[in-house]
Amino acid sequence: MRKQSLLKGTLILGIAGILAKSMGILFRWPLIMLIGDEGIGYYQMSYPLYTFFIAVASGIPIAVSKMVSEKNAIGDKSGAVQVLKNALFLMLILGGGFSAFLIVFSRQLLELFKWHENSYYALVAISFAPLIISIMNSIRGFFQGMQNMYPTAVSQVIEQLGRVCIGVGLAYVLLPKGIQYSAGGAAFGAAAGGFLAGTYLIYKYLRVRHEFDGIRVKRDSRILGKLLRLAIPVSLGAATSSIMGLLDSLIVPSGLLQAGFNSVQAATLFGQLTGKAMVLVSVPLTLSVALCASIVPTISDANILGKRNEVISKVNMAIRISWVIALPCVLGLYFMAAPILGLIFPGHADGYKILQVLCLTIPFIITLQTSTSMLQAIGRIYAPIINLCLGCFIKVIITYSLVSMPSINVYGAAIGSIVGYMIASVLNFRLLKRTLKISINYYDILIKPAFAAILMIIAVVFTYMYVYNITVSNGVSCLVSVAAGGILYSILIFVFGVFKYSYIKRRFLRQ
Repeated sequence: MRKQSLLKGTLILGIAGILAKSMGILFRWPLIMLIGDEGIGYYQMSYPLYTFFIAVASGIPIAVSKMVSEKNAIGDKSGAVQVLKNALFLMLILGGGFSAFLIVFSRQLLELFKWHENSYYALVAISFAPLIISIMNSIRGFFQGMQNMYPTAVSQVIEQLGRVCIGVGLAYVLLPKGIQYSAGGAAFGAAAGGFLAGTYLIYKYLRVRHEFDGIRVKRDSRILGKLLRLAIPVSLGAATSSIMGLLDSLIVPSGLLQAGFNSVQAATLFGQLTGKAMVLVSVPLTLSVALCASIVPTISDANILGKRNEVISKVNMAIRISWVIALPCVLGLYFMAAPILGLIFPGHADGYKILQVLCLTIPFIITLQTSTSMLQAIGRIYAPIINLCLGCFIKVIITYSLVSMPSINVYGAAIGSIVGYMIASVLNFRLLKRTLKISINYYDILIKPAFAAILMIIAVVFTYMYVYNITVSNGVSCLVSVAAGGILYSILIFVFGVFKYSYIKRRFLRQ
């Protein structure tokens, strides 16, 4: 089975993730054209429950990745297969139970969270996804543990393609029945995409299963216990982030009502926050998620073999990649918020100021995600959860206090996210430095990428203005300027020595 380095694995998953996110944005565009911000609001009100399950279940694939990597490092292929079998057992119970819970108690959940009754159909439709996603994520964890990122990458694209085609198709077909039914059809796309991606992953696993022929898979009761010990704290941490989204869906709409907005205006503002701003902010976070998926198995592999220098080297590289990703993204989304929303949602570009505020969370979220993965890989499982819980607590207090103020309204949720993630990421980073006793070269890791990103955004803004004066087309100007900025930034990263070509050639081109 093919293995990839940290950089190559990150790039493979990053490209697939960006492609999947791009399709996800294309998914939002026809939806907004069909059902508007109000319909997106109904769709988004139920979506946090689905993401909450994904967060709760996320510990299993990460634990699988870590344990499979460790088993593979010491040549225990039988143990690697046993890890996957135990993970599938756990995830089937968890996913099936959550799907049944959502279906049976959907009406009660609407009353509990005080959601609009029109969001009922989206909630029921998305209830089928957890069971399917459970199987898919277990197999993804297995391949990531074997340090083969291709199956996960391809499955991400398949999943999103199925969600877009089937979700938008159902939304269109059901639109004559009402916006609420159309939103429900769109939500069902999550289950459909997961089914297609899961089918592909099962096929890929059966194809590589021959590598384990002749190996007797021994039943080991300790594997299930270790899976749970690793998965539960990871899931708690991920669930805390998801709970922040759930609390937003509870606090923000009701807070906007207290601020004097009517129910439709509240749903519209909530749709702009979660259906536009959060979606665009999540695009660069896809690269961070790809980095995290590569970090856990590669650092776990080196850590269990006692290769301290290799662990420190990979930690430094991961931090460097994090800031190379974060800085241009936050500047690009801040200064190009209106043109980008105008490009993706023609005629529905309201909410760009919300995006400008929310995008300031990107550096802190990426730092938090990567530092959490590195700490988990070296065995510090619980500390990142405590830090995240503290950040979540502060975020809730700020959001609750600010959203109900008419002059701040929905921006209070974005401000709360900035402060909460900033505190959690700083605490994580300090713990990582103290645990590994490493010193960070901030000039190479932060100052150089920052300088390159500033030059990039200056070029992007001037290019946009120049092209717009010639073409009078926001779409053409936005695409040309962003493409030019991406090319310039890539060149500057090498010119300033953030990455050296010799390292890229050694770690990527030859692997």
